[in-house]
Amino acid sequence: MDLRPESFFDLSECSFRDLFDGVDRAWDVIPKIESYVKAHLAPRVDGEVMEGAWIGADVYVGEGTVVEPGAMIKGPTIIGRNCEIRQGAYIRGGVLVGDEVCVGHTSEVKNAVLMNASQVPHFNYVGDSVFGVHAHLGAGVKISNLKITRDNVSLVIDGEKIDTGLRKFGVILGDWVEIGCNAVCNPGTVIGPR
Repeated sequence: MDLRPESFFDLSECSFRDLFDGVDRAWDVIPKIESYVKAHLAPRVDGEVMEGAWIGADVYVGEGTVVEPGAMIKGPTIIGRNCEIRQGAYIRGGVLVGDEVCVGHTSEVKNAVLMNASQVPHFNYVGDSVFGVHAHLGAGVKISNLKITRDNVSLVIDGEKIDTGLRKFGVILGDWVEIGCNAVCNPGTVIGPR
């Protein structure tokens, strides 16, 4: 199985494709997310922040993006253009959001990349993960990112056990992948593009 980012994501129109430079396996980008966001962040709000929303320091909100009441966004975070950050959304920092993304009601996101048009619209948890374009979680989907044994997340691919080197690793969801309502993804779930 080809584990390079290019086998999961079409990076040709990704405004932050340089995040993936020098990355051999798609999940190797996870520990780089926060430092990448910090290095590329120019904090300001170009979108609409409705009364009752909270935006911390070190946050960029792109043009046309709407942040609804009750949403909380901590930095470092970059949110692209024309996104919906719905009521009660909690973005904990270390988050890179593309354009036309939806982070919905009571959804929590931390240390993650959400590429263009991806959706975590209702009652979702996403941590230490990378979502391709148009990736979508049904209502109530939770991404588990830490093993109960607290050792590194490992995968078995083509019969070979691979240590990812990561204690926290949620999912890699390729372009156009959808996960159905109320599913729980185990740490280290890797799904190629649809």
